[in-house]
Amino acid sequence: MDVENQRMQKPRKGRRSGAPEGRSAQPGRPAARGRCGGLAGRPSVPPPGPLQRALLPATREASFPGCSGEHHGSRRGGAGPAGVEQSLRDSMAHLDSEVKEECLREDLKFYFMNPCEKFRARQQIPWKLCLQILKIVMVTTQLVRFGLSNQLVVAFKEENAAAFKHLFLKGYSGTDEDDYSCSVYTQEDAYESIFFAINQYHRLRNISLGTLGYGESEGNRIGLKVCKQHYKKGTMFPSNETLNIDSDIKIDCIHLDLQALSQSSQDWKNSSFFSLEFYRLLQVEISFQLKGIDLQTIHSRELPDCYVFQNTITFDNNAHSGKIKIYFDSDANIEECKDLTISGSIQKNTQYVLVFDAFVIVICLASLILCTRSIVLALRLRKRFLNFFLEKYKRQVCDADQWEFVNGWYVLVITSDLMTVIGSVLKMEIKAKNLTNYNLCSILLGTSTLFVWVGVIRYLGYFQAYNVLILTMQASLPKVLRFCACAGMIYLGYTFCGWIVLGPYHNKFQNLNTVAECLFSLVNGDDMYATFAHIQQKSLLVWLFSRLYLYSFISLFIYMILSLFIALITDSYDTIKKYQQNGFPVTDLQEFLKESSSKEKCQKESSAFLSRVCCLRRSRSDDHLILVN
Repeated sequence: MDVENQRMQKPRKGRRSGAPEGRSAQPGRPAARGRCGGLAGRPSVPPPGPLQRALLPATREASFPGCSGEHHGSRRGGAGPAGVEQSLRDSMAHLDSEVKEECLREDLKFYFMNPCEKFRARQQIPWKLCLQILKIVMVTTQLVRFGLSNQLVVAFKEENAAAFKHLFLKGYSGTDEDDYSCSVYTQEDAYESIFFAINQYHRLRNISLGTLGYGESEGNRIGLKVCKQHYKKGTMFPSNETLNIDSDIKIDCIHLDLQALSQSSQDWKNSSFFSLEFYRLLQVEISFQLKGIDLQTIHSRELPDCYVFQNTITFDNNAHSGKIKIYFDSDANIEECKDLTISGSIQKNTQYVLVFDAFVIVICLASLILCTRSIVLALRLRKRFLNFFLEKYKRQVCDADQWEFVNGWYVLVITSDLMTVIGSVLKMEIKAKNLTNYNLCSILLGTSTLFVWVGVIRYLGYFQAYNVLILTMQASLPKVLRFCACAGMIYLGYTFCGWIVLGPYHNKFQNLNTVAECLFSLVNGDDMYATFAHIQQKSLLVWLFSRLYLYSFISLFIYMILSLFIALITDSYDTIKKYQQNGFPVTDLQEFLKESSSKEKCQKESSAFLSRVCCLRRSRSDDHLILVN
């Protein structure tokens, strides 16, 4: 008994409450993997020796005084070696169950620690934290560089589109009238506008200030194509209120190449094709292709892009209202330059950018692997906990505790990493002039950077002052979604009603998209007076309805729905504050983690550098302020 008492009273190194027992005490040496097969690293429990087996019942009675009395009964009832052997087996089974339970508890505690607590517990370097900080810097730098390059691309397209309107539209003022560029009201103006666009195309090389040239249209022909749509035949006498027309639409086209345009203009102007019957005419469409080279990228030490502009001028007479609307559409596509020779340091700069993008891909792949590994280990630990809970307590774990093992932040990081990798590959191909899809690349890189910065909130959430936002969002999100579903029905009703009734009389209600945007602006208190003032007072009934419609919408959504929306979030915030003061409701998982077979405290000091830089110790009394996950 003296030997056993010496073994039990042997001083152990102090350990932090909640840290795994049996951890290697040698600093810098990783702990061995435990026999429980979990995440915590513990040396295996050695089998008891002969003397320990003989003294085990007395030891169990002294160590676990609260255990069931069946062990005492078995010892008393065992009249011979069979009773002692049965008691020994029961004691060993109970001890093994206690060891497994402690292994599971230590693994769970270690899993739900933050990176700094894990470092203090096992001197485990927080690789994911370091990797996320490095990834934030690199992904943001990559996005800024790509954003500056994308701005040059978009600016070149928009400036060329504005230049084309001034070149090919007669009388263009520099500002579009509405969704169309300009309009004409007489037949003479219509003819002059059509002929003006054709002549400007012919004189392009002599009048253009840009790096433009003629492109090949359909059939590899250089020139422009003119098409007109009109009803097949018909007669119309408005004075007699007589109309006889064939509603079938006929399309006639003519191709004017540079050689035809170089001849006398009267030859093609006087052709029968340009003899228009405006009462049958629906629209005239002039399409041509131009090519250009963007040289401003050279100043940014990048290879220039070659563009193909597919331009279309449409004279719309579908309404037959005496007003022909003129639309100009320019679709710019980037193509690989066939022969590009540039001297200087541009090629070397391009190689540096490609190497940087490749390094970003490597960092994101490493982050993706680590986060995926953490999710897999968490699911394994969840399975162990569910099996143990069902075996010991004979009931299932609640859904809330099961979801604690699914770390949403890891899912967000994995999504961000995938988008960054795909976007970086596209960026490298764009940089090498093999692809030209700037829009898709910018969406991927922009969204991934958004997710990366949102993921920073996870590390701020380890501190009480910053965790309030996350907890309030989590608590209010279900109620807010249900509330928005109900309010959305009312919003859709107002949207359809405004589009149908006010659409012909107000430019903000002409289609469903603009109606929804206008109503959303009104909810936020924007542009109220302009919405009231711009309604056309051509119909007294519609004007009165518009007042009733707008006043009821503003009163309902601003004074009632918006106030209730804010009240839901405020109520969740107040609930979280009360929980932080009085303690959060304890779940089965948290209750299990609080149970501990040892009351000793960890005295192991962490590394001085990480403790001062990132590991701010919390007192034990503050542990209840932070949720488990």
